[in-house]
Amino acid sequence: MKIGTALTKGATKALLLGSGELGKELTISLQRYGIEVIAVDRYQNAPAQHVAHRSHVINMTDTDAMKKLIALEQPDFIIPEIEAIATQALADIEKEGGCTVIPNARAIQLTMNREGIRTLAAEQLKIPTSNYAFAQSFEELQAVVDNSIGYPCFIKPTMSSSGKGQSKVKNPEQLKQAWDYAQSRGRTVTGKIIVEAEIDFDFEITLLTVRALNQNDEVETYFCQPIGHRQENGDYRESWQPQKMSIPALKTAQEIAFKVTSEIGGRGLFGVELFIKGDTVLFNEVSPRPHDTGMVTMVTQKQNEFELHARAILGLPVNTALRQAGASAVILGSFDAQGVGYEGLAEALAVPESEIRLFAKPESFVNRRMGIALANAETVREARERAVKAASLVSINHGGK
Repeated sequence: MKIGTALTKGATKALLLGSGELGKELTISLQRYGIEVIAVDRYQNAPAQHVAHRSHVINMTDTDAMKKLIALEQPDFIIPEIEAIATQALADIEKEGGCTVIPNARAIQLTMNREGIRTLAAEQLKIPTSNYAFAQSFEELQAVVDNSIGYPCFIKPTMSSSGKGQSKVKNPEQLKQAWDYAQSRGRTVTGKIIVEAEIDFDFEITLLTVRALNQNDEVETYFCQPIGHRQENGDYRESWQPQKMSIPALKTAQEIAFKVTSEIGGRGLFGVELFIKGDTVLFNEVSPRPHDTGMVTMVTQKQNEFELHARAILGLPVNTALRQAGASAVILGSFDAQGVGYEGLAEALAVPESEIRLFAKPESFVNRRMGIALANAETVREARERAVKAASLVSINHGGK
């Protein structure tokens, strides 16, 4: 494709809907190819807005506001990076033509809502998943748990991410609290929740899957090495690459990822979440964009997940090769405050083969992801130890500098 020069009349523009830490790295990757990036979020000074050519703050669930912004900026690409988006606006814009929604409007509608993607995978594509049900009232939730799901189970909003609104319920006494929590903490309140049965698995992975053009200008599917990760309360705390798994399990994982992403269509990088038990693989979720656990690829792959996404969007060649084993560990906020400061960077960076990324979010919350530590090593185990140690050495304080 022909790429114009940023900040000129002929610029090739990308409108980024969601401007967190993933969007920041994607902005940098797009700008390396001369793309003019406009970063949008619900609050001012989000991470990607620090590096984008310009930014806007709007309610991205407001269809009219979204359409007005798109008409103002007239982007070539619209790249959603979060769930809480007016998907109908994207569908209308795509139908009118003139810009490309990444990977496409249908994909955003399907994957921004757990009901859409779970129904597609389990019922249409017949891919194995955990036992699940949807409920629109507490009484309906009680009925499906008592009659089919059982305890323990997980209650989640149909539209959320990073564990927001998610609870593990061990007994009937905890069910009402979990229902209320899911209703109040989702990205967007839909009035509906998903309840999933607990499953026995050895580990879970993110299989980064890329749909990009090959040398014949045909869409081809590429896979990164599997990424293992550890979660707490539905949000990731560590990730590492590669995750060791059996050849049959890896083959099945790739087959599932291929089937799901092919059905979704479009170009770009997808984060496919899967549960692994021996050679058995169960589908969990898919994100049509870079994945938080995939930040480890910034130190493990020849082209990290953001570079792969940018290249796939622009129709450029991709390379998913692994360079070295590595790991990431999150740096979390431990209090609510604005304009926080950071200490311990020198000590953290003294850990062998370590790197630190601070996201510079304007406000800290308890358990909010404020940065990550990255590390390489000869083995995954050693890389994890280094990443966890480096993350533990960075402290966040109330007083700024």
